[in-house]
Amino acid sequence: METVHLAVNGTLMRGLELNPNLLAVGATFVREALTEATYRLWSIDDRHPAMIRVSTGGNAIALEIWLVPTSGICTILLQEPPGLCIGKIRLADGEEVLGVLGESVLCEGKPEITHWGGWRAYIADSAKHKI
Repeated sequence: METVHLAVNGTLMRGLELNPNLLAVGATFVREALTEATYRLWSIDDRHPAMIRVSTGGNAIALEIWLVPTSGICTILLQEPPGLCIGKIRLADGEEVLGVLGESVLCEGKPEITHWGGWRAYIADSAKHKI
């Protein structure tokens, strides 16, 4: 079975809402990682993030690397929220892997959450402020 590394930065991560989609195709968790400092992150209605690579103003974003059967990539992508896609992501260690990115139009008018450094940190901080 052919496999590929897939970087996920939102609800596909362990214990979150869409993680069962990875598990259903036989994916296995490899490690936590950081992107190189060329990405920005937005909250899409506090349901999921969207990450985009930028030429300026980027930061390192926390994510997870999963080993995914290549036959499962399309299944995972089709179950992602609209506006998310698969592209190449550069990690802080120089490795380049496939990963989940957002279309720029998806982020228009949405709150930027880059300074939190990742989706988990953002939702943890948001939970502290909800009544």
